[in-house]
Amino acid sequence: MEAQETAPAALAPEIRAWAQRVEEVAAGLPVSDAADGFAPRRLAARMLSDALAQEFTLPVPEGVSIRDLALAGGDEGVLRARWFRSASARGPQPTMLWCHGGGFFGGTIDEILNDRTSAALALASGVQIFSLEYRLAPEHPFPAPVDDAVEALRDLRARCIELEVAPDRLGIGGNSAGATIAATAARRLCAEGEQVHHQALEVLPAALHPYGDSATRYGRGFGLDDVADLADVYRGGAPLTEASPLDAPDLSGLPPALLLVAEFDPLRDSALAYADRLREVDVPTTVHLGAGHVHGSPGLTARWQGARDWQHAFATELALAYRA
Repeated sequence: MEAQETAPAALAPEIRAWAQRVEEVAAGLPVSDAADGFAPRRLAARMLSDALAQEFTLPVPEGVSIRDLALAGGDEGVLRARWFRSASARGPQPTMLWCHGGGFFGGTIDEILNDRTSAALALASGVQIFSLEYRLAPEHPFPAPVDDAVEALRDLRARCIELEVAPDRLGIGGNSAGATIAATAARRLCAEGEQVHHQALEVLPAALHPYGDSATRYGRGFGLDDVADLADVYRGGAPLTEASPLDAPDLSGLPPALLLVAEFDPLRDSALAYADRLREVDVPTTVHLGAGHVHGSPGLTARWQGARDWQHAFATELALAYRA
């Protein structure tokens, strides 16, 4: 994210410092040709993410149990997942299946950022989290990642005794690209008559195309310059009405939703429009608008009070949504 003239004066110095480190770290990473495919790009994105998380994200807090396991999904019938739970929790717990961010082509449950933010959220909210290693585009475009989330949530319900899941408080959520996958999976599950307790959608790309004034104002220099291209890679030619949450013809009957939206994010207006559409069909919807935030700044918990406030708001709203 370059510090361009378009950047608002309200942008926190901590965000500007982070943006500078993005440029510095990225400059030292290997450059790959487009002909090399997405594997080198994934590796570079992972290296950048981990380097920044080491500097800008608070470590995994004490008191969290973390365990790797397998859930249903994927080409081979199983997918890796990571289970975050308060170490003091006993018995069946409210549970959220989590889809990590990564621009549809990247991201992993092994990222330092994912470990640190998921652990903190699970501890503070009292909601155990299963973070899913869903399949990635372009090798696995839509609907493969949504298929994975649907099958994984069904597996959690089927194994509720083994995994200490409260089946009546089993929901789904995701960050960025993962939020799109989560929202679409929730819609499919509800359409097929299955209960989903709640959906938590953090910096959601609700429209898989540029939408609203925010897409124009913050489309360059705010960390998501290639968002339209990545959305096309994920969609793989599927109709927008199927793959893009905002373009779905019917949103009735969906579970209560929490949307966490960054003020200076090109995706802002699409997420707010999605919240409006949910409310129009009487889906209980809560919106947290992060003042001064850009798309990636909620992870700056080691450096910025604004990111810690975002994390606190997320955990507080999640605890309310999942209380017995």
